[in-house]
Amino acid sequence: MTDQRAQITWTGGVPASARFGDPYYSLDDGPAETAHVFLAGNDLPERFAPGFHIAELGFGTGLNLLVALRAAQARSIPIRYTAFEAFPMAPSDMTQALAAFPELSDDAGWMVDAWAHGNTFSSDWVDVHVILGDARKTLPLWPGRADAWFLDGFAPAKNPELWEPLLLAEVARHTAPGGTAATYTAAGHVRRALAAAGFAVSRRPGFGRKRHMTVAHRL
Repeated sequence: MTDQRAQITWTGGVPASARFGDPYYSLDDGPAETAHVFLAGNDLPERFAPGFHIAELGFGTGLNLLVALRAAQARSIPIRYTAFEAFPMAPSDMTQALAAFPELSDDAGWMVDAWAHGNTFSSDWVDVHVILGDARKTLPLWPGRADAWFLDGFAPAKNPELWEPLLLAEVARHTAPGGTAATYTAAGHVRRALAAAGFAVSRRPGFGRKRHMTVAHRL
């Protein structure tokens, strides 16, 4: 792991980053937010095929992985999952965060146990690699390309480094032909950076109290 552990505060049982002052998932319904923004935003699970590769900026609690894994299991289609995380969450904090979602408890228990032993692990339905460190340094060195991106850094106003144009250009460079990206934010500078990087960008209705979100297709 790394000494740069996530610093967690708790609000009504929901974990928030003390460093960035932002919650890790929706105060309303975290799994539903993931399904709306990241699965539906990338036209998943309909696009799943064996070896389908999801990449994520910001691993956090692992909730997005668990929701994607559940969708893969329902389709009996194995997938790959690569996440980029600068401030990994301690397993004990992850367990506490995911306890709010008993419907995910079986997979959450497996994931947290695996996470406690390293940042590369697998099951019958998913191969996971969490790349630790600043994504601005690690993503350019990554040899892979994703079929779908979950852009889930903390809010652009609070964590601007994870939404920089140069990093989003690297996201595009590491996207397979016809690949997609989705994010909860509809910030204009994020949408413009994705477009400049080579994505066709559009807005969709957001989750819960968010009016809009962003989806992008690699040209």
